[in-house]
Amino acid sequence: MTDGDRGTRTVLGRARVAAEVRAAVPLARDLAAPVTAAAPWLTTVLSVRAARRWPRPLPAAVVVGPRGTGRTDGLAVLELAGAGPVVTATLLGNGLPVPGGRPHARLLARDDDAAERLAAGVLDLLTGLRRPWRLRLAGLPLGDPVVRALARRRPDARVATARSLLLVDRLDDAGPVERTRDPRALDRVLPDLLAAGPDARARDLVRAAARLHAVLGQVEVATVYDGGRLRAGLLTLVDGADRLPWWGRSEVGGLETVRGAPLVGVTVSGRGRVLRPVLDGVARLVPAVPVSRRRGSG
Repeated sequence: MTDGDRGTRTVLGRARVAAEVRAAVPLARDLAAPVTAAAPWLTTVLSVRAARRWPRPLPAAVVVGPRGTGRTDGLAVLELAGAGPVVTATLLGNGLPVPGGRPHARLLARDDDAAERLAAGVLDLLTGLRRPWRLRLAGLPLGDPVVRALARRRPDARVATARSLLLVDRLDDAGPVERTRDPRALDRVLPDLLAAGPDARARDLVRAAARLHAVLGQVEVATVYDGGRLRAGLLTLVDGADRLPWWGRSEVGGLETVRGAPLVGVTVSGRGRVLRPVLDGVARLVPAVPVSRRRGSG
């Protein structure tokens, strides 16, 4: 296969985006994507978003791959929120609770060519809108090749870094701790743990994602009881050899937040088709990358 055999397409709607996420499982595995950028997590977010009547962003996926093979070489899973005058595009699940301490999001690209095509496809999607738009991506690793490609194509893009926050598990210092990956233990403790969450969307995501990943053996439940009363609880995602404290509360200490690894994000805005001639002029300053305009709907 040569790079010229690759095409870029955009699909819209939960069912078609979920299908592309599942098709990209080999790519996510090859790139060692974290659990929060893998198919089970992303399809759970899609289901949780769809279950709420308002606001309900439109899922979108930009896909890079050889034509006619079904192989995925690049994938950006976005959601488009258009409640106001500006359409805002973010990574799927933006703002929902994820384990901190390290980059949790990914723009999957097999190589630099796929990253360039993915960036071009994202911009093609947005500049084709009939309304002003804003692209706001966050939670990505430093040096992300798609972020670099976006910045090359749009010199007005703002690339910024931020420090993540890591939840540290020191519950063993707070009292006798029970730790288990039994899904039944998760169901017993979830109501108490979720009661502390003020955001209904966050509670919905934690409940659904925790139950699914518990069945997969990827959730550890740590509890501290005193006289039959839950005094502390913590959900930890287990991603291979990594343990990622995720969601918890404590009345007896043992949980603290510290600064974690840096994250990178990018923000860029435009006015849709109104400014398309200007953007096309800027695009001539960078190497040409063919992008298909085929779109699905769902």
